[in-house]
Amino acid sequence: MFSKLKVPHTLVLLYGMILLAYALTMLLPAGQFSTEMNDHGHEVVVPGTYAVIADTESLPVWSLFTVIPRGLESAQGIIFFVFIIGGALAVIRATGALDAALSGVLNRFGGQPALLILMGMLAFAVGSSTIGMAEEYIPLVAILITLCVGMRMDTVAAIGIMVVGYGIGYGTAVMNPFTVLVAQEVAGLTPVSGIGFRLALFLPFFALGYLHVIRYAKKVRDDPAASLVADIPEAQPPAPPETGPITIRQRLVLLATLLALVVVVWGIKVHQWYFIELGGIFFALALVCGLIYRMSADDMARNFILGAGELIGTALLIGFARAIEITLSDGQVLHTIVNGLSQPLVAVGPELSATGMLFIQSILNFFIPSGSGQAYVTMPIMAPISDIVGVSRQVAVLAYQMGDGFMNMIVPTNAVLMGILGICGIPYGRWFRFILPLMLQLFVLGSITMVVAVLIGYQ
Repeated sequence: MFSKLKVPHTLVLLYGMILLAYALTMLLPAGQFSTEMNDHGHEVVVPGTYAVIADTESLPVWSLFTVIPRGLESAQGIIFFVFIIGGALAVIRATGALDAALSGVLNRFGGQPALLILMGMLAFAVGSSTIGMAEEYIPLVAILITLCVGMRMDTVAAIGIMVVGYGIGYGTAVMNPFTVLVAQEVAGLTPVSGIGFRLALFLPFFALGYLHVIRYAKKVRDDPAASLVADIPEAQPPAPPETGPITIRQRLVLLATLLALVVVVWGIKVHQWYFIELGGIFFALALVCGLIYRMSADDMARNFILGAGELIGTALLIGFARAIEITLSDGQVLHTIVNGLSQPLVAVGPELSATGMLFIQSILNFFIPSGSGQAYVTMPIMAPISDIVGVSRQVAVLAYQMGDGFMNMIVPTNAVLMGILGICGIPYGRWFRFILPLMLQLFVLGSITMVVAVLIGYQ
């Protein structure tokens, strides 16, 4: 039945969600929690202070149109980061270095797709679990796709390696500074506390994600027609590269690219670099690689513009995704949604309360896709509720991080996910069909985990 269901274009789906968000602002009362600055200078909500805001004006119909440029403006950091990455990768591709390197990898490991999936997912998961990487993976999309297609896997399998890897990493993060550490700070817990239990969780959740991706990849390898994007021209990658031996200049280009990625990781971890600094690194990389290959300035410029231009559709998807959150914020119903979802928890036992926290955090991730933003809005409410229902605050943090991390793999309001899908030409509806079975399995395992955490007194 679902295979015959025609899903609209991703941009149509996102605008439909903007319309739904607008409808919620009409149906739900505007409300607000009082806020205060915590000891670390972050604004958090004060539990028990939710109040309906009287005499609020409805959002004008005109906002359904103006919210699009506002969404693009709000997401300008990641949008321009994507443009610069696209331009830089086009310059690097023009040197032939990536194709030559990938050809060598395929010749050596072409018969070991299971190893590629395992090592790739593990690398993405560890990066997200420790230093919170997500947007930084975008430059690797084109490389990963080429590797996977050379091993007779499709773009869905390739992106599954990346997205499932970083989703599992976020959901079971040991010390992600943007989610775990923020939530523990807001909940008044010692930073990185409870790390042993989270480390123990990594293996079973990672195994679940790995089995899902490799089963799909094997199905596509056995029967290419089984690909979820077999009939989508935009999702068909270029043929695997066929090149001669790699040259000295191409090796230098690859070395420069590797050094740039090392600098990126170092800058994120040590200096908290973000889009501006990272964009600067990749622009400099484009110049360095062009000079190494003795490419003319005009050729560098032309390749850079072509590469950036290929990602215009991706930029629009990111802006539309951000516009959903803006609509809900403008209508002042975000806190209303949080308050309404949290009320039932006080009426059930601790085990069900813990599972309910996971369910609520998963729903809220649709409305507040920012990990740290969700922590500042929800943890001041969930932490005191956990005290009331007999659940430790560490359990409340665990529910938050799993709800946020796992749902990042499926919610269309996640700008990073939509950007990656846009780069690959994968319609959201096809991705939904791929990821939904895994999400259901993760939620079941996550619910069991929450019960176990309560029973063992996880602190």
